[in-house]
Amino acid sequence: PLSCSHHYFKYCKISALALLKMVMHARSGGNLEVMGLMLGKVDGETMIIMDSFALPVEGTETRVNAQAAAYEYMAAYIENAKQVGRLENAIGWYHSHPGYGCWLSGIDVSTQMLNQQFQEPFVAVVIDPTRTISAGKVNLGAFRTYPKGYKPPDEGPSEYQTIPLNKIEDFGVHCKQYYALEVSYFKSSLDRKLLELLWNKYWVNTLSSSSLLTNADYTTGQVFDLSEKLEQSEAQLGRGSFMLGLETHDKKSEDKLAKATRDSCKTTIEAIHGLMSQVIKDKLFNQINIA
Repeated sequence: PLSCSHHYFKYCKISALALLKMVMHARSGGNLEVMGLMLGKVDGETMIIMDSFALPVEGTETRVNAQAAAYEYMAAYIENAKQVGRLENAIGWYHSHPGYGCWLSGIDVSTQMLNQQFQEPFVAVVIDPTRTISAGKVNLGAFRTYPKGYKPPDEGPSEYQTIPLNKIEDFGVHCKQYYALEVSYFKSSLDRKLLELLWNKYWVNTLSSSSLLTNADYTTGQVFDLSEKLEQSEAQLGRGSFMLGLETHDKKSEDKLAKATRDSCKTTIEAIHGLMSQVIKDKLFNQINIA
């Protein structure tokens, strides 16, 4: 069935352990992209990710590439994992997009096409650690590419996500070359015990952290990006008002303005949530009424 359908896999299930390891690794990279491999299995139309591990690769703020040392490490890790009873095979790779959303760039599409050609079944997972902290929920996407030259049927509008102005072109050029899988998460009994141990160790850090302080640079960048989008929309709407018979141009300008408005609402809501969290913690710990 896989060879007959370009859209065979539709679902991706990720264990809590694998998710935690990927998010922690992505967060440790800061503003640099990181990369890792995922182990798992296939069940019908579902790709199940059981575990993950980081790869020793050099990343930049816009791309990450595996070198020979990373491939040697990858092979050794999988071999050693099987020796201790972990029989899952490599089922995909993950990397981070710090601050600019979960989608595949041109380089990512090329990498995933090669992986699907020689290591099928294979899935690409993208994590945004910066937006994960800012929004308070995991920002993650799982993707598979179409074969080269394949034109997918028109689909309904996908879930909207904010794309920075300097990434819009790369996003738009390649967005029809891959599709997203429906992602869900699960916990095994081992995952549950490990998460309890981690919570007992790190709950103080969780309470004392602030998304407003941690993501101050990201929030500032979002505001600057938003101002540039609004300036572009204003300029295009201004030109359109002096020209007749350009309804399509006007609609595109209005669409850009609507997207900028949605981006503004998203940034505002995240800032308000961060501020509310700080106010609640201040009330709990700093303003105790003494009877």
